[in-house]
Amino acid sequence: MDPKKVIVCRCEDVTLEDIYKAIEEGYTDLESLKRYLRIGMGPCQGAHCIPIVARILASKTGKKFDEIYIPGNRPPLNPIPLKYFLKKQQG
Repeated sequence: MDPKKVIVCRCEDVTLEDIYKAIEEGYTDLESLKRYLRIGMGPCQGAHCIPIVARILASKTGKKFDEIYIPGNRPPLNPIPLKYFLKKQQG
């Protein structure tokens, strides 16, 4: 299987080869891979790709899967009413 053709993160179009190269460049934890390759930042928010990347990272670094910190969603500290996101209408 060619790593260039294996899409791991469909939202951000990240291939297996991209992940291998990033790990070789020193991005050896999931948080830094996420920031470097934008894995888990697409519409699925990592629901599909983060567990796959964690397993790839575990196999390439020799760590156990349980040792890899899997980041979760970080909602705002305080709920923000939708009215602040809506554009005011002139009238």
